[in-house]
Amino acid sequence: MPSARPKPYAELERGQTRLRFFHGDAIETLNALGAGSIDAIVTSPPYNLGIRYRSYDDRRPRSEYLEWTADWIKAARRTLAKDGSLFLNVGAKPKDPWTALDIAQAVRPHLELQNIIHWVKSIAIEKALAGTRAGLTDDLAVGHYKPINSKRFLNDCHEFVFHFSRTGETPIDRRAVGVKYQDKSNVTRWQQAGSDLRCRGNTWFLPYETIQSRDKERPHPATFPWRLPAYCLKLHGLPRIGVAADPFLGLGSSAVACATLGVSFIGIELDEHYLKESIARAKRALSGQLTLSLHLQ
Repeated sequence: MPSARPKPYAELERGQTRLRFFHGDAIETLNALGAGSIDAIVTSPPYNLGIRYRSYDDRRPRSEYLEWTADWIKAARRTLAKDGSLFLNVGAKPKDPWTALDIAQAVRPHLELQNIIHWVKSIAIEKALAGTRAGLTDDLAVGHYKPINSKRFLNDCHEFVFHFSRTGETPIDRRAVGVKYQDKSNVTRWQQAGSDLRCRGNTWFLPYETIQSRDKERPHPATFPWRLPAYCLKLHGLPRIGVAADPFLGLGSSAVACATLGVSFIGIELDEHYLKESIARAKRALSGQLTLSLHLQ
């Protein structure tokens, strides 16, 4: 039985776009939402890696954490539309590389894994491998990563985004996050290249924006850039999204993406401090005070 519908902590509106924010437990709030009422979920839950959150213990026993994962996934599945998508961003750490895969396995009994996307945060490209069209004068290294001082492990420059759906047959808009053909002869050679866009594939280079102060500009220990949920929503297909949601809102990057794209949204956050930050960011995005640009080609 669904729980009594909670009252939003805050609501923002602009035109037909409505953003609702809830302060509370993700599972309890999801259980209070209407069945099949959410078309796309984009979220990044706690990874259980000992990260220091303000209001959540990220050091549960692994079995307990995975049981909790299954519980919130079941609650999310109930809210998901028949052809809905759930995009789940999870990371790991060198000493515990199985974390992301264990989480995906916990979801497996409840949803079908349709795509695995690699969110690349930093990449190095050798001049010789980039080709002459790139016009590089030297090797290129772009993006941000946290250096690892180790004799055993590589710097961790990527995270997973698992795309789940109810049946594994949810249609997606591949060229909504497409890239232009470098060889323009393909535009006339291939019928599907008529718009000069091809599928981006499952590797997405999306670096963090450069900041001056982490405490002031990114006061949350685990965030993703707003373009990551924006890509996910566009991949699902914006015309098919009535309402999107994020049950682990954090600083509200998914809310910013929805405000930017004109998608109605439900965000849930346990920590009131993070929730207030996310509302403020979404408000600036809606009003245009937060300068945003989304170049997907």
